[in-house]
Amino acid sequence: MASSFSFISCPSTGFLISLVLIFIFEGASGATFTLVNKCDYSVWPGILGSPELDTTGFELPKGSSRSFQAPTGWSGRFWARTGCKFDASGHGSCATADCGSSQLECNGNSATPPATLAEFTLGTGTQDFYDVSLVDGYNLPMVVDVNGGSGACMSTGCVTDLNKKCPNELKVEGGAACRSACDAFGKPEYCCSGAYNTPTTCKPSTYSEMFKSACPKSYSYAFDDASSTFTCTGADYTITFCPDLPSLKSATDSSPKPTGTAEEQGGGGAESGAVQEAELANSWLASLATGDSRRSQSISHMQFAFVLFTFFIFCYNIKL
Repeated sequence: MASSFSFISCPSTGFLISLVLIFIFEGASGATFTLVNKCDYSVWPGILGSPELDTTGFELPKGSSRSFQAPTGWSGRFWARTGCKFDASGHGSCATADCGSSQLECNGNSATPPATLAEFTLGTGTQDFYDVSLVDGYNLPMVVDVNGGSGACMSTGCVTDLNKKCPNELKVEGGAACRSACDAFGKPEYCCSGAYNTPTTCKPSTYSEMFKSACPKSYSYAFDDASSTFTCTGADYTITFCPDLPSLKSATDSSPKPTGTAEEQGGGGAESGAVQEAELANSWLASLATGDSRRSQSISHMQFAFVLFTFFIFCYNIKL
C-alpha cells in the first residue's frame, strides 16, 4: 500500500502530535480583559469571578489601562467604583458600587447596587457569553469591545449618562448613580421574584423600559435576554469606563422616531432629545462592531487540530 502513495511526503509522528497539542492548547488559552479608564477622574474597578484573577480591586487613574488573563471557563463580572477613599493600608470605601469589603480589594464581594456591570462566561473551546447589565442600576457609562474572535462578536454597553435622566425616585443622594426599580422599591414585579420569577410573568416596567430606551443593548431587567446577551469565540475584550460619546449637535435638527415609551416618559422636548441621544448611542455601538460582525467565520483551533490528527492517521496507514 505504501508504494501506491509514494508521492505523499508525511512529516514525522512527533511533529504531527506536537502541532495537534499546540493548536489544542492555544485554542484553550482563555481571554485577555483590558480595562480602560476614559473618565475625567480615577475609578476603582472591582472584579468578581472564578477562578480569581490577579486582583479583585485596584485603582485605575484617569487615562490609564490594565490587562488581565482569564482561563477558559472563567465566569465573572467587572465594574467601576467611584468616589473612593482608601488609606495607606488599603482600608476605605467608595461612594458608588462599593463592594463592602472596606478594602481596596473586594475579596469575593460583588458591587453594592447601583452599579453598571460587565458580565462574562468564557467557553471551553466554545462560545463566550457577555453582556452589560443595568439590572443592578447604573453608576457610569461602560462599553465592551471585542478584539479578534469569530462569530457575531458585537460591541455592547451603555454610553448614555443615565444619571442625568434618572427619575427622582431612583436617584441616589447627590445624583452620582441611578437605582433600579427593584433596588428602590423591592417589589416582586420589579425584581422578577416570587410569583414573577419567570419570563412569562415578569414583564418590562416603565423604569426598565426607560433604561432600555437609553441603552438598547444593555440588560434592563432580569429576563431581558433576547437583545442583551452577546456571543463570540476565541476573542479578547476591552472594557471602557466613560467611553467617548458621539456628538449630539446634529440631533437638534432632526425629528425623533416614535417609540413605545414616549407616553411613559411624558413626551416633550427633553424626552425627544433623550430618544435622539439613545438612537445615536445605539448607532455608535453598531459602528464599533462593524469590523468583527462582518468578518467571515474562520476555522477554529479544535477543527484544525482534528484535521492534523486525521492527516496523522492517514500517514500512519500509508507507512503500514
